[in-house]
Parts: sequence; structure tokens; C-alpha cells
Amino acid sequence: MNSNRRDFLKKTSIAGAGLALLPNFLSASNFNTSSTAFRSKYMGGFVAPKLETVRCAFIGVGARGSGQASRIASIEGTEVIAISDLYEDLATKTAKKCKEKGNGQRHKDITIYTGGENDWKKMLIKEKPDVVFICTPWKTHAPMSIETMKKGAHAFVEVPIAVTLEEMWDIVKTSENTQKHCMMMENVNYGREELLYLNMCRKGVIGELLHGEAAYIHELRGQMKQVERGTGSWRTSQYANRDGNLYPTHGLGPIAQYMNLARGEDNFERIVSLSSPAKGRELYAKNNFGKDHKWNQLDFKGGDINTSIIKTTMGRTIMVQWDETSPRPYSRHNLIQGTKGTLTGFPTRIALEGGVEGATKGHHQWAQGDQLKEIFEKYEHPLYKRLGEISKKNGGHGGMDYMMCYRIIECLRSGLPLDQNVYEGCFWSSVSPLSEVSVAEHGSSQKFPDFTKGDWKTTKPLDIVN
Repeated sequence: MNSNRRDFLKKTSIAGAGLALLPNFLSASNFNTSSTAFRSKYMGGFVAPKLETVRCAFIGVGARGSGQASRIASIEGTEVIAISDLYEDLATKTAKKCKEKGNGQRHKDITIYTGGENDWKKMLIKEKPDVVFICTPWKTHAPMSIETMKKGAHAFVEVPIAVTLEEMWDIVKTSENTQKHCMMMENVNYGREELLYLNMCRKGVIGELLHGEAAYIHELRGQMKQVERGTGSWRTSQYANRDGNLYPTHGLGPIAQYMNLARGEDNFERIVSLSSPAKGRELYAKNNFGKDHKWNQLDFKGGDINTSIIKTTMGRTIMVQWDETSPRPYSRHNLIQGTKGTLTGFPTRIALEGGVEGATKGHHQWAQGDQLKEIFEKYEHPLYKRLGEISKKNGGHGGMDYMMCYRIIECLRSGLPLDQNVYEGCFWSSVSPLSEVSVAEHGSSQKFPDFTKGDWKTTKPLDIVN
């Protein structure tokens, strides 16, 4: 094996004695093949028993988790019962916010678990929550989600759902065996533009779907100044040690829902991936930290920008880019192209064959800005019509975070399937380890594992819910 292959095995934690002897072990079809034997009950359209009051616990209430806890606490029918974090000040501050959101009527007794790396396990055993929200560093997502389900609670985890394919198979297996939800909380699927485009795609406005473009372009080098505590304290080593698309789901989630991937119509088939040279973070470390600083001791291997191309079973294509390093404006691309037109974002623009009514005369010109008023009036997603204003008021990336939290609680209380199932979280997240393999093999094609074992063909598309 060459050094790239050895590095990949170390990074993705799948180095088994048998795998090491296979000549083509980097092919996704060879990953964790023993997991294909299990199946308890398919979770594609799973409906959990109704919960009149959803008893909630939280693991990790830093930059992301504190906001999620506050939003959940503001929703009727919830009771925040416990919070676990390594830092007592964060847990205490978040508990105070939750109590304020409960107006003295709910969230009265919130138990704090802090000080030890395994206190969250004690919380699961003692408090027996209905659901657990996991907002922790990436490497802990899988073990915490799995343990949560085994202890009888539904798991709601920040993106990505896991880091390795092996972990994703284990999550699927545990969810099926325990009959507990494990939802990756992809908030961007609840953005106004994304919901609008989903509705337009379902109504056939742009014809048959052909191609999508997704991205997470977000310059975050400043996080490296969080050295001992905070997001940068653990993400920086991820950027240094891994080379691929490490954060694909914000852009990919909406495109996958437009195309009904893993939901009856189409699915992920293959991926190829290439990365640029790794320059930006090494330069940032040299320019902002002393020569002996630990960031300057890292060998930054991850390319500044990664570009991956996905081919679906129907032959559609999706470009997925990731860049958290380069000095450029934020973008998720969010482009969906069909036989009758194209919808795209950043800024919101629409081109339709024959023109956009009241705005353009043909498809050679974008309709944008105030020209889209009639489009929004005609195709605004009913969920946004119902929850848009209250979501903006309660905040979180323009309201998408609140809408996601509201829908989670609404589905659990009403006995509805979740808007995102466990398999979608795994498919979307699997772009990361598969892209690492492809980059290490100079852009070789990698096959997606089928976490549904063929049952995606029977899964209903996501409803345009009211």
C-alpha cells in the first residue's frame, strides 16, 4: 500500500486485518460488508409513538448547542430536563436561558451533568429522556447517538451524522434494532429559498431534474484563534489531517430533497473528488501565531477547496464544493437545473424557458430581486407560510433553525414521520469519507453504500407539508 492509503485507513478508523489484504479495499462496496446482514425494521417512513410532552436532554451546549436548547425550550409541549457539557459555565448559562423560555411554567428542574467526559452517559441512565440533542465535536456524534438510542431515547445530532462509513452503518443498525429515530439536523432544508425551490420542483416548474450544485463556502480561518476551547480547538486538526469534502450536507441536503434521492425516485450511486493544494491555513497559522505554537506544528494536508461530482442511479449529476479557508463571500450555490429552467441562489435567481411571468421574456436573463414577488406568492412553501414569521422572530440562521426544531417537536407529538430519516443523514454525510478515498486515489470513482439495502425504492418522497 502507498502512504496515501495508509493515511486514509488511520484517519477513517477502518483498518481491519481482512481489509488490508484486499487489492481494491478502497472501493466503497467493500466497506463494512458484514453490516449488510442485519435488518430489524426499516426506518424510512418510521412513526414513533406520540409524545404528549417531549422530555429533552442536551449534550454539548457551546456555540451551537446553547442556541438549539433555547429554541427547543421556547416550543410548547417540551420539557428540558437535563444538560451535559464539559464546561459548567456553559451548562449553567444554557439552563438559565431554558428556564426563562419556559416562563416559570416549564423547564423548572434542569439537572446539570458536567465535569467528566462520560457524565452524559450518567445523564442518559438517570434522567431517561425521550429525546437527546447532540451538539458536540464531529468524532463524538456517532458514539453518542448510538448510546442514546440504546438507552431508549431518540437521537437528534448536528451535522455530520458521523465521520466514517463504519460509524454510519452502526447508526443505521442501532436505529433499526431499537426503533428509535436518529436524525441529522440539517437546518438548511428549512431555509425559505430551499423550501420554495422544493415546492417548485414538485410542481414540475423546471421540468425533469438533470443537475444540481451545492456548496459550503464559508471562510472560517478565524476559528483557529479558539485554541483551547471552542469550535476551532477541535476543527483545526480535522482540516489538517483529512483531505476531502469534510462538510457537505448544508448544500447537499436540499438538492437531495429536490431530486427525491433515497426516496423512491433516485439515489446516490458514485462520487469522484479532487482537492486543491493546502495553503491557506498553514499561511494563517504562520501569520497569526508564534513559531512554536501548536498550529504551526501541524502538517496541513486538507486542500483549501474540494470539488466532488456525484452521479445518481438515474444519471443525474451533482457538484458539491467545500471551502472554509479562502477569502471569498459565503455561498451554498443551491442550484437545481431541469429541462424547463434553472433555480439558483446567492443571490436568488430564476430562469425559465419562455421567461418568468411578469419579469423576463426568456431564459437568457435571470429574474431576481423584486421581480420574484409573483413567484414567491405563487409557490411559497406552505410550511413557510405557516411558520415563517414566528421562525424569523425566534431566530437561528434567519429562522431555519427554529423551523427545524419546531418540526421535530411537532412530528414527535403528532405521530408523524420526521422530515429527514436516518438513511438520508448517512447518505449525505458519507460524501466526506468517500471523498477522502477518491482524493487519496487521485480522483478515482467510489460507489456509495446503500444504507437502505434497496428499500429506498419504496420510500415515499418528503411531503409538501402544511
